[in-house]
Amino acid sequence: MENIYYILGFCLLCWYFVYIRKVSEAALKHCQNYCDKEELQFIAIARRTSRFKFTKNNGFYLLSTYDFEFSGDGDSCYQGMVNLKALTLDSIELPAYRIH
Repeated sequence: MENIYYILGFCLLCWYFVYIRKVSEAALKHCQNYCDKEELQFIAIARRTSRFKFTKNNGFYLLSTYDFEFSGDGDSCYQGMVNLKALTLDSIELPAYRIH
């Protein structure tokens, strides 16, 4: 009987890694779209945190925070932050940056 729990645990772990990858791809897409819209140069993205959260309005979801690097003038590099609720964009925070 305990083998079923091991298999279930392994399947949940695999699902978590696949889902985190899906969220990372969504974050990359959101950042690239935002940078294209604002005429910024997208450089890189990295995951800061991911945690499960529950609210009455949204239910049970994964809240993820990503740091991304961008440039406004092509010479300097700045770091912004993007927050995702599951696969949807929650907010993007940027510091003051120089434009071309």
